Amino acid sequence: MEGRPVRESASELSEFALPIYANTLGNLLGGRIMHLVDLAAATAAMRHARCPVVTASVDRMTFLHPIHIGQLVILKASVNRVFRTSMEVGVKVFVEDLETGVVRHTNSSYLTFVALSPAGTPREIPPVIPETETEKRRWSEAGERRAQRLEVRRRAIEKERLEQEENGQAL
Repeated sequence: MEGRPVRESASELSEFALPIYANTLGNLLGGRIMHLVDLAAATAAMRHARCPVVTASVDRMTFLHPIHIGQLVILKASVNRVFRTSMEVGVKVFVEDLETGVVRHTNSSYLTFVALSPAGTPREIPPVIPETETEKRRWSEAGERRAQRLEVRRRAIEKERLEQEENGQAL
C-alpha cells in the first residue's frame, strides 16, 4: 500500500466565536472547541484514509488562553502517524483578534481515529510519509504516545474485568 505525504491530508478550519457558544464569562465554551477539534481532525483523517473514520480517543486538552466571542478560531490538523487501521491526528488551535491582528495558540490535542470498511469494520490504511523535520519528530513522538495509550487502555480493561469478577459478573 503506497503511503501519502502529511501535506496531502492536512486540514484547516476557521470559525467565528459566536454568542450562541458563549459561557457565562463571554468566552467560547470548551465543549465547542472540543467539537471543532474533532471536526478538523476527522477531516484530515478522512482525507488521508479516503474512507469513513471514527474517533477512538482524544488525549487531554489544556486550554492556555480563552477565546472571546467575536474572535476567529483557527484549527490546523495533520496526520502524525498511521498504525495499520488507526492513526494519530494532531490539532493546534489558534485564536485571531481581527481588530489587532494578534494570533495566539490556545491549545493542542492528539486524537486517534480508526478507518472503517463499508461493513463498518476496521480497515488497513496507507502509511503517512513525513517529509519535514517537524513531521518526522511528530511521527516519532506519535509512536511513544501510542504505547502510553495502549497501556492505559490495557489497565482500564483489566480494572473493569476485576470489578466485574468482584460483582459476580462475567465479561
